[in-house]
Amino acid sequence: MKTDLSKILSVSGQSGLFQYVAQARSGAIVEALADRKRACFGMNSRMTTLADISIYTDEGEVKLKDVLLKMKEVLGDNDAPSSKSSPDQLKSLFAEALPDYDRDRFYVSHMKKVVEWYNALKHYASLDFVEEGDAAAETEPEEVKE
Repeated sequence: MKTDLSKILSVSGQSGLFQYVAQARSGAIVEALADRKRACFGMNSRMTTLADISIYTDEGEVKLKDVLLKMKEVLGDNDAPSSKSSPDQLKSLFAEALPDYDRDRFYVSHMKKVVEWYNALKHYASLDFVEEGDAAAETEPEEVKE
């Protein structure tokens, strides 16, 4: 099954990734990808969909989905290095996967988050992503022809 990054959330102050389930009166109901436990985060929680995240490059910005796909090409079936890996190991991975990443604005702390997300998606979801047109088609009802 393909992963829709617009439904995968990173929540500030929480480890791991969450899948959006439904809107609640006081916020959003989400399900942790790792253990499938549900929780409700209030409106004051800072939630960001992975589809909204971009990585700075020398030429502009690259969507996280494209970065993850490039990492998949470089890593093959292997996991990304751990977020506890040395900064040099993380930098060499991104130098290979995204050679023109902006060395002044894309920090090692950002790299650690991206490799954590990559590994979480690889283990608990899929690195096969829904295309933007496909996601819209899934949420819009089909037109009835008379």
